[in-house]
Amino acid sequence: MVEARAGIPYVRLIRTYGTVAAGILIILAFSLLSPDSFATIDNAINISRQISFLVIIALGATLVMAVGEFDLSVGAVASFGGVFAAQMAVSGYPIWLTFLAPMAAAFIIGFVNGWIVTRFRVLSFITTLAMGTILGGINFRLTGGATVFENIPDGFRYLGQSEWMGIPVLSFIMLFVTLIFWYVMSHMPFGRKLYAIGGNESASRVAGVRVAFNKNMAFALCAMLAALTGILMASRLGSAHPTGGDGLFLSAYAAAFLGMTSFKEGVPNIWGTFVGAAIIGILANGLTILEVPTFMQDVITGCIVIAAVLMQKLGRGKS
Repeated sequence: MVEARAGIPYVRLIRTYGTVAAGILIILAFSLLSPDSFATIDNAINISRQISFLVIIALGATLVMAVGEFDLSVGAVASFGGVFAAQMAVSGYPIWLTFLAPMAAAFIIGFVNGWIVTRFRVLSFITTLAMGTILGGINFRLTGGATVFENIPDGFRYLGQSEWMGIPVLSFIMLFVTLIFWYVMSHMPFGRKLYAIGGNESASRVAGVRVAFNKNMAFALCAMLAALTGILMASRLGSAHPTGGDGLFLSAYAAAFLGMTSFKEGVPNIWGTFVGAAIIGILANGLTILEVPTFMQDVITGCIVIAAVLMQKLGRGKS
C-alpha cells in the first residue's frame, strides 16, 4: 500500500509532463539526425513562424473544448477570414478595417453557433458542421472558386511577411495572443466560468453562472481567432484561397487534445495547446527536412496523438 502511494506522484508527473518530455525527445532526435539543417537558430525562427497559424486557431478550439463542446467550422471560418480580408484589401479599404471587419463578422458567426447550440439544444458538432458547409459555399461565391492574389497591397502583407529584430511579426502575434488568453482563462472570472461549465454545467447553472451566454462567447471567440488565423495566412502568402484554412481543422484539435495531456490532467489549457501545436509543427518541420513523404508525416502525427491518449489513459489506470 505504501509503495502504491509512493508511486502515485511519479505516475502523476509522467501524466502531467510526459507530452513536454516527448517534445524534447523529438527535438533531440531531429537535432542528431540533421544537425546542420534542423538544429539551427534560423530553423527555430522558421518553426515559430510556421506554428503561429496553428497555435492561434488551436487556442480558439481550446476555449470551446473548455465548455465541453466542439466547433467543426474553424477551418471554413479561417478560409472566410482570409478571403474576406484579401478582397477588402484589393478593393482599397483601410488596412486596419481589412483585419477588424472579418474578425467582427466571424465573432457574430461564432455567437450564432453558440446560440443555436444553447437555445435549441442541438449538438455542437452538427451545428458547426452545417455552419462550416454554409461558409464553404459563401467562400466560393465570394471568389468564384479562384485564388485572390492580384493587386494585394503591400500594407496588407506587412504582418505576415515582416520581421522585428530578425524575428517574424507572426511569432510576436502568436505569443501575444497566447499570453492574452492564458491570462483570461487562468486569472479572469470568464475563464473560470468556462472551466466550471465544462466540469459540471448543471452545477454551474445552479451557482448562478450564465451558461448560455458564456458558451456563446466561447464559440464567438473561437470563430474570431479562426478568422484572425485566415487573415494572417493571407497576409503571409499574399493571397487567399476559398479552402485555404481547411487543412488547419484537424491539426488544431490535435494540438488542443495533446494540450490536455500537458500541465493539467485531461483539461483543455492554453499553454498545453501551445506545446501541442509546437510539437506538431516541429514534427512536420523535422520530417520535411529528412525528406519524409507527406503521407508518412500524417501517419506519424496520428500515431503520436494516439500514443498521447494511451499514455493519459494508462496513467489514470495505474493511479
